[in-house]
Amino acid sequence: MSKYNKINVAVIGATGYTGLDLILMLTKHPKIKIKYLCATKNLGKRINFFDRRIKKNLPKISSVDKIKWNDLDLVYLSLPNGEAQKIIKKKFFHYKNLKFIDLSADFRIKDYKIFEKNYKIKHKAKDLIKHSLYSIPEINKDKINKFRIISNPGCYPTSIQLPLIPLIVSNLIQTKNITIDSKSGYSGAGKNLEKKFTHKNLYKSTFAYQTKNHRHICEIDQEFKQLTNKKVIFSFNPHLLPTFRGILSSIYIYSKKGISGKHLRKALIKFYKNSRFIKVLGLNKPLGSGNVINTNYCEISVCETRVKNKFIIFSAIDNLVKGASGQAIQNMNFLFKFSEYLGLK
Repeated sequence: MSKYNKINVAVIGATGYTGLDLILMLTKHPKIKIKYLCATKNLGKRINFFDRRIKKNLPKISSVDKIKWNDLDLVYLSLPNGEAQKIIKKKFFHYKNLKFIDLSADFRIKDYKIFEKNYKIKHKAKDLIKHSLYSIPEINKDKINKFRIISNPGCYPTSIQLPLIPLIVSNLIQTKNITIDSKSGYSGAGKNLEKKFTHKNLYKSTFAYQTKNHRHICEIDQEFKQLTNKKVIFSFNPHLLPTFRGILSSIYIYSKKGISGKHLRKALIKFYKNSRFIKVLGLNKPLGSGNVINTNYCEISVCETRVKNKFIIFSAIDNLVKGASGQAIQNMNFLFKFSEYLGLK
């Protein structure tokens, strides 16, 4: 592929929340030609039947069996956990120029035994894990061209790692007593939300769940260890909000002796000085998810508390964009050496 030509793309899992956001953004990307939109149901329908924001005339929904794999440069997989690994295993060695971006958890965890324990699924492509890269673009962009399978991070882990990694690497905060309180819009649970959450007043209430064994904990543990080489001890408390999209993570940390909020904020600004999608707000600035909805931005605010050396780091992203589809496009842009910002606001 010439850098001046468009690349041919398929989206498998086109009609889910992340698939639809992904397609919408790909239609605005000047280097992309969408060749296939695949799903298991609603074959033959137009994608704008599911999302009227998508105005472009695109291929009708088809099954994976209809794909001519030689036509493609990149496949996005936006599927339930356990499904992408089956497809990639069948195609990886047969189509050696084909790249994959997986939005599920299938290749996030490097130890397949930990994956199987947390996701209750047998891993069908253990031999391919070593060929994959877990990639938050701001952190892993220099490695991405060495891999054909890109594992897109989870939404909660993205909102947590972006503010914490720079502070841990810089040795500015204590790593033994971190509390992470994250709140997500209900789209994070997918279209089968009502099967997963059966509590009363689902769309009118806030709900805390899985405080001990949430499956994203192993992902966060893995990346903290790999990126910081430190033992980071934290608790993670997720909540479901009665809003459609957006995540706000409130991260309670203690700084090292003599480290002020200004030091923490300065370290974040320095780390992300070349990252357009990361915005570090002024010290003690209030923060919500409103500014980042439908964008690929992450906003971060360092806030002082009345307790000495205790701070709250707020982090806000759109779980379907920076937490999923937008980040996937960002990874694609690095993978194919496009401008990082193409197709993204």
